[in-house]
Amino acid sequence: MKRNYTCILILSTIAMLTSCKNGHPDSEPVSYPETKVCDTVDNYFGTEVADPYRWLEDDYSEETANWVKAQNELTNNYLAQIPYREQMKKHLMDIFNYPKESAPWKKGERYFFYHNDGLQNQSVLYYKNSLDGEAIELLDPNKLSKDGTVALSTLDISEDGNYLGYAISRNGSDWQEIFVKNIVTGEELSDHLMWVKFSGIAWKDDGFFYSRFPEPKNQLSGVNENGKLYYHKVGTDQKADQLAYQDPSNPDLSFSAEVVNKRWLVIYGSESTSGNTLYFKDLNDPKAKLVKVVDNFDNDYGVIDEIDGKFVVITNNETPEYKVITIPTNNPSRDNWHDLIPSASPEVLSGVSHVGHRLIASYTKDAHSVVRIFDVNGKKLADLDNDMIGSISGFSGDCDDTETFYTVTSYTTPATIYHYDVANNKSTLYKQSKIKFNSDDYETELEFYASKDGTKIPIFITHKKGIKLNGKNPTLLYGYGGFNVSLTPTFSVARVAWMEQGGVLAVACLRGGGEYGETWHKAGIKMQKQNVFDDCIAAAEFLISKKYTSPKYLALQGGSNGGLLVGAVVNQRPDLFAVAIPQVGVMDMLRYHKFTIGRYWAVDYGTSEDNKEMFEYLFKYSPLHSIKNGVDYPAILVTTADHDDRVVPAHSFKYAATLQNSKIGNRPHLIRIESNAGHGSGKPLDKSINEIVDIYSFIFFNMGITPKYQ
Repeated sequence: MKRNYTCILILSTIAMLTSCKNGHPDSEPVSYPETKVCDTVDNYFGTEVADPYRWLEDDYSEETANWVKAQNELTNNYLAQIPYREQMKKHLMDIFNYPKESAPWKKGERYFFYHNDGLQNQSVLYYKNSLDGEAIELLDPNKLSKDGTVALSTLDISEDGNYLGYAISRNGSDWQEIFVKNIVTGEELSDHLMWVKFSGIAWKDDGFFYSRFPEPKNQLSGVNENGKLYYHKVGTDQKADQLAYQDPSNPDLSFSAEVVNKRWLVIYGSESTSGNTLYFKDLNDPKAKLVKVVDNFDNDYGVIDEIDGKFVVITNNETPEYKVITIPTNNPSRDNWHDLIPSASPEVLSGVSHVGHRLIASYTKDAHSVVRIFDVNGKKLADLDNDMIGSISGFSGDCDDTETFYTVTSYTTPATIYHYDVANNKSTLYKQSKIKFNSDDYETELEFYASKDGTKIPIFITHKKGIKLNGKNPTLLYGYGGFNVSLTPTFSVARVAWMEQGGVLAVACLRGGGEYGETWHKAGIKMQKQNVFDDCIAAAEFLISKKYTSPKYLALQGGSNGGLLVGAVVNQRPDLFAVAIPQVGVMDMLRYHKFTIGRYWAVDYGTSEDNKEMFEYLFKYSPLHSIKNGVDYPAILVTTADHDDRVVPAHSFKYAATLQNSKIGNRPHLIRIESNAGHGSGKPLDKSINEIVDIYSFIFFNMGITPKYQ
């Protein structure tokens, strides 16, 4: 692929906002900052593709910093004219201000849990020596930074329950730093491990296994290669860590590990977001060699536990909806694999825990949770005695534990925690959220609509009871459609703030996700990706046809792969929406694989370098490359963050610059660039609230709606 890098400089100017009386197409246009144009052209299989804003890929340049400053000034000036923003923020802070707590998990004789008093930027880690005992603070990430931008990203407790290994993330980055704390004494130890990414902490004896990459030259957008697995002994310097596994012949691979039943080191190798290798080693035998059970990436495998000399494994091998199999540790060849819990098609087995000598299996049925209990021989014993239509998560613990905890939530039900007596299959309420929200005033409907090819797509529609179907309800359509991710019902304070104003929340379970297993996922990847966009377009048409809303009052929102969805759908059907909110989106489908771990996404997308057919398919829908001139677009607020090292902000930068320099009508096309934040994980509460306020203000303003607050 040949590239031409001749730059044409256009002097940048500081933008001033012209008057904008409302968000409708007849309002006066926004005056955007002028953006430098480079005469950069790539040649893909004989097709030349211009990339005039390639220079915005340079995260550290002064030019990029000045462009970001000018864009944020424009966006802030635009939002400042909206009269009800401060009222909205005050109201959001009020409804966010309630105690939040996670389900406890037991390790040794202690119960660990997270708690947030209400408006703390980060939740605090506590433990109790008994369920009714005193809560003892173990780690408060709010004390690690003044602005709340340091977050806990992962943790694990040592086998003896005396040490906490934890990782922090700074400014929302995927890069992690691991530390160790003595739980008994409260002492912070000297251990400090760097350049860790997408790693767990797997304890064995007086240390743990973790994975890391070499120190990158460019921390934000540099490609991450040559991942290795290490063992770290507590109290030693990182330089002394022992290399546990690497594969120099495959620098694109990354590795993760867990220690199963205090004996088996299980290693997973990945080259993408789907499929993994599976190796294991007996840590109790100094002479043991690494055993390779699966050496390809065709399917997913996850070891649940080792029981009576057999690994119990959840997999989609030969079963798109997943099942549980056993693999003997002494002879793990495929001839010796046996089904333990078979497929429950069309339900999808989404997770299994081994607690109290029971296998607790969580299923997804039409995008909501169902839980069933099995003995260790695979015999079904019971269904969980909780029939709420929502999402059920939790069930952590050890095989000898007699109790565990789980959390139930839905679009109208805040997190409710239950204590579960495993042997008696009995649930009792442990803790219920106390939020200023009456769930009885709202309802959720699960509907099914037909996509372009006739496929039935589930959609959850939530709103106040007694809503009038007159086409005038402000409606927020949310979608994702990728990477086997299932959109199951979850509670969100931000969505409460939307529905309180008469808003309709619609969440469509598009193909590409995992709601119906691997078949559903594969129906929305690579050369089938248009199915995802068709599903989303059909969702919008369904909401309009049922008179929930109309194009004047319909907004489309999605993040990451969902940001790609928003960009592509708006390009194909701009007439359906009043507003679009693409967040931290993958907008340049021709170059996404060239940054950080973007190459992992090729299993869903394919790449522009695969072949001519794949390039042409990507080029046709790529949000950056398929903007239609001469068509009125909805108002668009692009959101990203300066420390996003997963979907680098250059995606959003180049997309916003292209929008602003296209002839797509007078509605505003702005970008909001958060500082000291990343892809979304670990974002402090105050930044999250400010972002919600800006997004909702932008949506309501461009729908001509004034929200009412008491």
